[in-house]
Amino acid sequence: MSACVPTRHNRTSRSSRPPRASGVKRPHSPPPPRGGRFRIAGADVSASITVFLLAVPMSLGLAVAMDAPLQAGLISAAIGGIVAGLLGGTPLQVSGPSAGLTVVTAELIQVYGWRTTCAITIGAGLLQILLGSLRAARGALAVSPAIVHGTLAGIGVAIALAQLHIVLGGSPQSSAVANALALPGQLGRLSPAAPLIGVLTITVLVLWPRIPGQIGSGARRVPAALAAVVTATTVAALAAPGIARVDLPSWRAHVLPEMPHGPVLALATAVFTVMLVASLESLLAAMAVDKLSAAPSPTARTSASFPPPATPPPPAASPGAPEAPTTPTSHTPPSPTPSASLSPPSPPAPPVRRADLDRELRAQGIANTLSGLVGGLAVSGGAVRSSANVRAGAQGRASTVLHGVWVLLATGLLVTVLEWIPLAALAALVMMVGIQMVSLAHIRNVHKHREFLVYGATITGVVLFGVLKGVTIGIAVAVAVALHRLARTRITVTDQGGEHLVVVRGQLTFLAVPRLSRTLGRLPQGGNAVVELDGFFMDHAAYEAIQDWSTAQAAHGGRIVFTGRSGGRIAEPASAAHSCCRPWTPWRNHHCHDEPGRTPEAVHGPGTPFTDAHPVTDPLGTPHDMPHDTPTPTPTPAPASAPSPNVAPGRGPAPSPHRSPARTAGPPAEAVRPAGGNRLISGLSSFQRNTAPLVREELARLAAEGQRPSQLFITCADSRLVTSMITASGPGDLFTVRNIGNLVPLPNAESGDDSVGAAIEYAVDVLEVESITICGHSGCGAMQALLGAKPDPHTPPTSLWRWLRHGLPSLERMASRHHAWARISGRLPTDALEQLCLTNVVQQLDHLRAHESVARRLAEGTLRLHGMYFHVGEAQAYLLTEGASSGLELDEVFDRVGPGDPAGSGELERAGV
Repeated sequence: MSACVPTRHNRTSRSSRPPRASGVKRPHSPPPPRGGRFRIAGADVSASITVFLLAVPMSLGLAVAMDAPLQAGLISAAIGGIVAGLLGGTPLQVSGPSAGLTVVTAELIQVYGWRTTCAITIGAGLLQILLGSLRAARGALAVSPAIVHGTLAGIGVAIALAQLHIVLGGSPQSSAVANALALPGQLGRLSPAAPLIGVLTITVLVLWPRIPGQIGSGARRVPAALAAVVTATTVAALAAPGIARVDLPSWRAHVLPEMPHGPVLALATAVFTVMLVASLESLLAAMAVDKLSAAPSPTARTSASFPPPATPPPPAASPGAPEAPTTPTSHTPPSPTPSASLSPPSPPAPPVRRADLDRELRAQGIANTLSGLVGGLAVSGGAVRSSANVRAGAQGRASTVLHGVWVLLATGLLVTVLEWIPLAALAALVMMVGIQMVSLAHIRNVHKHREFLVYGATITGVVLFGVLKGVTIGIAVAVAVALHRLARTRITVTDQGGEHLVVVRGQLTFLAVPRLSRTLGRLPQGGNAVVELDGFFMDHAAYEAIQDWSTAQAAHGGRIVFTGRSGGRIAEPASAAHSCCRPWTPWRNHHCHDEPGRTPEAVHGPGTPFTDAHPVTDPLGTPHDMPHDTPTPTPTPAPASAPSPNVAPGRGPAPSPHRSPARTAGPPAEAVRPAGGNRLISGLSSFQRNTAPLVREELARLAAEGQRPSQLFITCADSRLVTSMITASGPGDLFTVRNIGNLVPLPNAESGDDSVGAAIEYAVDVLEVESITICGHSGCGAMQALLGAKPDPHTPPTSLWRWLRHGLPSLERMASRHHAWARISGRLPTDALEQLCLTNVVQQLDHLRAHESVARRLAEGTLRLHGMYFHVGEAQAYLLTEGASSGLELDEVFDRVGPGDPAGSGELERAGV
């Protein structure tokens, strides 16, 4: 067995796992208020107003779409905000009228009437309370994501078709199919007023978030939905006074629920359908909010590592992203005091709790029960409202509750104002909500996971037959696909000159045993064979068949080797053969030549995985072991603790009081790795042996043709930042400049640094790169030094400080009241150090634009600038929004880059609700 095992993948010791309280896995939603007290922060008040301005038109629009009393939409918004906000398990989630239940509720009102529909809502709420008490919320998420998102997409299609009729000046039909068939006739009876108001509403909705410059930054403080409805209302009042408008009847005409009348089975089905859709929508939105609201706890914001503020806090950020806290000890640029860099880091704040889904389900049930009792619509958590709440800077459930209070006040004080809103504007708003429920990101994901058949069947079923039947169809198709994959096993045999390669692809169950035994029986007795098991499951019958055959072959002198898909034998981790000596990754924990007792000749190169094959008697371990997941214990010790990220440049690693036992256990790194020059020679030897043969041809081509990199990459000299690894690049791709703090000195500055300027000029004018990226990172020692004390004025400045003075503008920018704080999408910066690391990237982009060659290429439109932040501990990259990178947008937000999602779209949009 190979000893080439990366220590970071060693799963054999429980001590290697970080404790739950270590903070390795960042928790998400904020904790509930301590001591039962309801606390209201200034940020919660402003966020509640933002959500209120969005919720009122949304609630009225959904009530119009369901053909329900308009007061019912406002009632459900108020109850959802106050009741679900107070009792829910996701403090930042905002509940209100359910967009997913639009089609279902409209059908129920048409069949049973409004009062019976209210009774059905009460029954669905009671059922939600029961399921939440039985802790069944997690079980609801066991439904295939393809079915859930297909259901929401089908509902979105039905909503869009129905509201299109209102936008065109007509009335919707009873079903999605009927609405689609009636469209040609509706187009023939077209009147211009309603369509023009609808088009105006959609135009404002789409363009409002994209207004550039300082005007756009101020405009985005107003929700796009409110701006669209106000614009449409104003234009309609001036140009189309006779258009159909909102008609809020008197509260004296408001009706309450009655005992339901109708077939018991049909009513029970209706209750179950309302419960299912509302619960799935709420739980999916809660999970999305849980990811989006990954903000530090209040104790983390006021930890001892924050020095007292040097200046008043900057102005509030735009509602498009989290606001800066207004408390005097929160996220304020520190003053450069001598104690800042010498004081030990404060202990990490206790981790905040994730969303309690069972509590959230119970709260949704209580809200639905009360909403039905007072004549309101069904309630569920909504991603649109919740997204606005998080991005407006809400810090707790006070924002959600206050938004419900504002809605309640508006129902009594703003009736005259609301009755000016055109129905076509509300219909256009809801139609856009329906269109957004068909998520292209989810379509790509289900296609990538080969579940598009399930997704398509669910959409088709919901559109053609309704929600409950569509979900049933989706589940049936999902089960059929799973059974087909389970029973599908492909077995191929290839003769490789005296040795046979047997490839088994798919799951090995008893259904595949006859074909497997027949294929293996045809191989010559005593021959050599390699069996590649490319699957994820093996039952007892298949295990016995393979075990008996391998034992018989070994008894006749044959050599049998079992491998996984990567080519590594299944008696060792797949990573040992696949990634330990993989080209481009000769980094710390993957030094195969540094293992004790390891000789270079024993290393399996990428092309020779079976050179030391030998007979085995028990090649599979246990019957249910899987080829890719059967790690065996190895004597490889854990590496020594990594240096603290808060060490300033030039300082050695200091012992941290917060280091977990798992990180300090085991012998030091020097016990298992050569030091100094020996390590360098060993690494060079490994390169010449494993990597050079694979890249020699490419390097020869580059040597003959010259370098033609497409990017200039300016980043920090920190050893933890491996540019080729995080950018998946190789020779000839990046022209890289590294210095302490990824600083770009201004041109012609006093004692300016000509090295960086020369590199920029050479890359832009000679190499003609297409883009320049400035990459900062977490735990930057240079930024930590800037936060510390300046050197004594009576002591000559060191070389390090003379260089770091180029970063002083970043410190000034963070303390300035004229610049919005740089932020990470979905959460606030963890501390002042991370805030300065982000701000420094933005400031160095400004310095870069001051260089003559860069300014000229930018004016020609042949060069693009990018800002990037890499969180070392999370191995996560963030990109500065395009407008901020180009200097045209003041809102400086770093968006998360996800797998297969270079645009870094938000979690709620990916949730598809």
